[in-house]
Amino acid sequence: MIYLAHTAHRQFLGLVLGFLAWLFIMTTTGINEWRLWYVDDVSVVTSGVAWVGIWRACFYSHVLPEAEYCRSIGISDSFAPAEIPSAQVLMMLAVITGLLGNVSAAVAVRFAYFSVEDRRNMRLSFVIAGALYSVTAVLSLVPLVWNMTAVLNNSTIDFPPEFNLPVAPVRQSVGAAIGMGMLASILMLTSGVIFFCYRHSSQTADPLSGHWTVPTLPKKSELPNGDRQAMDNPGFYSEERL
Repeated sequence: MIYLAHTAHRQFLGLVLGFLAWLFIMTTTGINEWRLWYVDDVSVVTSGVAWVGIWRACFYSHVLPEAEYCRSIGISDSFAPAEIPSAQVLMMLAVITGLLGNVSAAVAVRFAYFSVEDRRNMRLSFVIAGALYSVTAVLSLVPLVWNMTAVLNNSTIDFPPEFNLPVAPVRQSVGAAIGMGMLASILMLTSGVIFFCYRHSSQTADPLSGHWTVPTLPKKSELPNGDRQAMDNPGFYSEERL
């Protein structure tokens, strides 16, 4: 049997990185801190800063019934700029392709680490995993860069009155979600490259088979005292005759 476990150690590390990146992408998709929206009127927004994500906008207030006041942003809301609904779609696609990438990567690593007789599709499984990881990185990177550009340009959002937020903030800053998403995209792309770089030789030998595993016993002529140590003790036979 061909031994290939030692050829996939880097890919096992790539699988770990890909799984961590997928968790970061899910976290980035769910949290609100994509944009920090600073306002000068603290009569309603008591904290002076609102967190604008791709699903909702939230802030702390001491005058509203809810301490943390949140309003949802839908994909069909007309006031939302193009980068927000696009991020909703692309980030969810990134979560799905990231999951498929992890499954494909686990199958590929299993081909190398376990005794799978049919290895004809093993190289293909590594390529598929690398492609899914790369697609996931691109799907997450596009909305992250798009939203970060909007923040750096201090783009406005025409919030409805129920959001209690001004159209234009005093200033904006990039939130922690975008930083985490960038890190996740880099890790995911690194995992994809690692899986694309997998190589193995079909002639790799199994370390459990070889000349060193065949038990060899010394021949009589190889014994230090010749044949006599291989013979029974003659005194034993003399005692039996008595």
